[in-house]
Amino acid sequence: MPPSKQEPKLALENLALRQQLAVLKREKPKPKLNRIDRVFWVILSKIFRDWRSALLIVQPATVIRWHRQGFKYYWRWKSKKPGRPRINRKIITLIHRMSRENPTWGTPRIQSELRLLGHEVAESTVDKYRIKPKNGPSQTWRTFLRNHIHETIACDFFVVPTATFRLLFGFIVLHHQQRRIIHFNATHNPTAEWTALQIQQATHEDDLDISFLLRDRDSIYGEVFRNKVKSLELEEVRTAPQSPWQNPFSERVIGSLRREILNHVIVLGENHLRRIVSGYLNYYHEVRPHLSLDRNSPIPRRVDPPENGQVISKPMVGGLHHRYTRAA
Repeated sequence: MPPSKQEPKLALENLALRQQLAVLKREKPKPKLNRIDRVFWVILSKIFRDWRSALLIVQPATVIRWHRQGFKYYWRWKSKKPGRPRINRKIITLIHRMSRENPTWGTPRIQSELRLLGHEVAESTVDKYRIKPKNGPSQTWRTFLRNHIHETIACDFFVVPTATFRLLFGFIVLHHQQRRIIHFNATHNPTAEWTALQIQQATHEDDLDISFLLRDRDSIYGEVFRNKVKSLELEEVRTAPQSPWQNPFSERVIGSLRREILNHVIVLGENHLRRIVSGYLNYYHEVRPHLSLDRNSPIPRRVDPPENGQVISKPMVGGLHHRYTRAA
């Protein structure tokens, strides 16, 4: 080989050997090659044809593996571009809301609704984020009550202690439309026959268009009661065991009765309780505003503008509450 060609080869071979000696001196007894060492050998293998003959502490296959690994890292870095854009958090929240409020809607239905709202979302994305019902599509209690609010009544018992420490059982029947209490009565000894009679008295009005009776699973609603409800052509809807929230309107009315009147009086007996609740019901239907009725009463009140005169008050429910009007 001519001297001009041999000198570069010897220089590279010498460089390779010196580098390995430096590694050997750096760590003993088992030298470890760091990232710079690996880069050195990968580059040397490209410019030095006989690099394999100069290897002492690593195998040629190891250098080739380093090269391939570096190739992967290089192209991973070079091709690093933003992938599919992230879904806006508001859209995800909207998908959750739609699937929760409309349990019978499938993925295509929600996707179509999103498109009509200006959101172009893939079907796979909607399917990923929508809330899937565990037991198949079914309407919620809230949906049932809202859809049948005009033809549903609800009944429930509540207990009132008397001055002699006896217990009175109050019974209300509530029409969901306008939250009207269409019947109230009280007794010391409620029976299935007595309860059935109350339902009959509550539904005797001709203008009531009722199809459903919502109640809990109390044992007092026995066979006599069920037969009476069936004869009135009503369909019973029973709440789940220990789930008073499924009869929310009755629970709210009973809570209002306690907070606004019963907790402030001492009940003497059945007749006394009937008089107290009767007076409260006048206030409840004609005066008391309800948030669910756009802050108006079950029997709607007209707005009394300032030009109608000075505000005057009229005591109601024994002075516990007042009605405010303007003097003409």
